[in-house]
Amino acid sequence: MKKSLLPLATLVCITLAAILTVLQQYSFISLPAEVLTAVRWAGISVLLLYGLQKRTLTTWILISMVVGAEIGYDFPTFATNLNVLSKVFLKLIKTIIAPLIFATLVVGIAGHSNLKQVGSMGWKAIVYFEIVTTLALFIGLAAINISKAGEGIDAGIAQSQEEIAAVPAQSTSDIILHVFPENIAKSVVEGQVLQIVVFSVLFAIGLAMVSEKKRKPMLDFCESLSETMFKFTNIIMYFAPVGVGAAIAYTVGHMGFGILLNLFQLLATLYVALLAFVLLVLLPVALIAGIPIKRFLKAVSGPVSIAFATTSSEAALPRAMEEMEKLGVPRKIVAFVMPTGYSFNLDGTTLYLALASVFVAQAAGIDLSLEQQLVMVFTLMLTSKGVAGVPRASLVILLGTVASFNLPVWPVFAILGIDELMDMARTSINVTGNCLATAVVAKWEGEFNPQPETGLVESTIPALTEKPSEEDRTPELV
Repeated sequence: MKKSLLPLATLVCITLAAILTVLQQYSFISLPAEVLTAVRWAGISVLLLYGLQKRTLTTWILISMVVGAEIGYDFPTFATNLNVLSKVFLKLIKTIIAPLIFATLVVGIAGHSNLKQVGSMGWKAIVYFEIVTTLALFIGLAAINISKAGEGIDAGIAQSQEEIAAVPAQSTSDIILHVFPENIAKSVVEGQVLQIVVFSVLFAIGLAMVSEKKRKPMLDFCESLSETMFKFTNIIMYFAPVGVGAAIAYTVGHMGFGILLNLFQLLATLYVALLAFVLLVLLPVALIAGIPIKRFLKAVSGPVSIAFATTSSEAALPRAMEEMEKLGVPRKIVAFVMPTGYSFNLDGTTLYLALASVFVAQAAGIDLSLEQQLVMVFTLMLTSKGVAGVPRASLVILLGTVASFNLPVWPVFAILGIDELMDMARTSINVTGNCLATAVVAKWEGEFNPQPETGLVESTIPALTEKPSEEDRTPELV
């Protein structure tokens, strides 16, 4: 088959298999199950052939998502056992986060000894974060009040095999204290991104204030650590297609598709609201700032696909930082803005929490005034800081806030049934929003330097006899 025709053939085969499966599901046609299974796997075979010719990491991640979904659908029991592979991938990724944030922030701040610029980046980033997340909050409120997805929901849906541990309500002082680390080792162990950022910034400022003789050894160490962690990421990313495929297989095998019939309206409301946020907020921001849209989309495609499958923003952080550097954002800006954004710029999570909190009230038959809704979602926006890296952490935050406002808990357990599918979308928007924020702040600082088109072409999988480029940080699959 000609290489130019392969993408079209792949799309046709996969689309045909999906259409036949849906028609069979709703009894529009009647075909033996074996025939449908054979058609789907034939489509996947063509997809695998396309992957062998394309030979890029992003392509194989997307292929693994399709294969994982099929395994979860055809072999649900086996698929639930694959969860261990996705957990291995997430564990490996999480080992990167703390040393990478520390090293890149220290080099980015102390390496230039320009504390005035750090302050400038800081207030610009915070202003941008608050404006964008506030817009996300109001879009979420508008979406759920228009769709009224929670009205008339059956309380029986709330039954679930999983349990969420209730969390105590947090006061304002608790939220403020949670920002600052009491023990950096404890913060690293618990994955407290915001606390690691605060420690790293203060450490870097202190390092910038010492003499050059005493500063240089630590800077050299941090720069070496940063480069090593990027190479460490390369090694782990070889495992990304396996980890991502296993995550999707587990999701489909464990949850199935039936519950979507009951909660489809809520799911559709979130996806439509997130799409509206991208088109009404992120796209205009990118156009106004002068960000090259095509190159930006190419740069974020890999990190977003990882975030979508793993439902963890942290899993995509190393790749996202690397791609933003390739796009033309200086490392010092990437190192400061992106980790900070993972605590303050959770666009997708903020929108979801606004939507979900009102959904809980609607499902319980409680009519909240606009003022009550605003108080609730602003509380959620504060308590959600720093939860981006933990799958389903926003659901736990939602449960604690619901208890604080004396709302029933069972609608939150109803949401749990489709939370993974919702988490995929909101986590993808979190990553996209943070990538855009780094580019916007770089543009604001006058330091955005887009690389030539050749600098953004994704690395391909070399032949066995080829030697990968030493400078290429993107892992290659053999």
